[in-house]
Amino acid sequence: MSKSLLIKNKDGKDIGNYDVPKNLLEYDKGDHAVHEVVVAYQAHQRAGTASTLSKSHVAGSGKKPWKQKGLGRARAGYRQSPIWRGGAVAHGPHPRSYKKKISKKILKLAFRRAFSEKISQNEIILIEDLDLQSPKTKEIYNIYKNLEIDRGCLFVVNEVSENILLSSRNIKNIEVISAELLNTYKLLLFKTVVVTKSAMNVIEKRLSKESD
Repeated sequence: MSKSLLIKNKDGKDIGNYDVPKNLLEYDKGDHAVHEVVVAYQAHQRAGTASTLSKSHVAGSGKKPWKQKGLGRARAGYRQSPIWRGGAVAHGPHPRSYKKKISKKILKLAFRRAFSEKISQNEIILIEDLDLQSPKTKEIYNIYKNLEIDRGCLFVVNEVSENILLSSRNIKNIEVISAELLNTYKLLLFKTVVVTKSAMNVIEKRLSKESD
């Protein structure tokens, strides 16, 4: 049995139905895949550039600051010691990559599961098109209001045009992404996802198990 979505126009009025085939949706598995993919995505955003100097990188000779015995002071072996001001940092961070490897199979399962959940919770709005004749913020904001969205949304289009990009960039909590670049993290980041009909065709191909 397919899942039916209402198709709306830019004025927010219902103009038809769109059936998403049941075999493209996944409700029985994929929770852990979603978790893995989200963690990996967030890890990829980390720069990994934090850097501290170990004792081998701190300038100075290996000469003892003072002799071992007879002065009544604690022993000191080198000026680069982490316990001294200007010395090294003990066990400090160094540049590294935080990237995690995720298989294509897990990526696809997570995407299918996340998209299915959005549909089941009625958080997917299908719109006829999002073509804008000129880059006007007011125009896309009116569409946003006509669809009765009040907590931000993700617009998914077949191709991100310059007009759409310029029109949406100054509106808080609104983002535009192409159907090819849509991912699990973005689906979960926004409560409401507005998808154009042409973008939905692309998403269906990505959801299909035959394209694995």
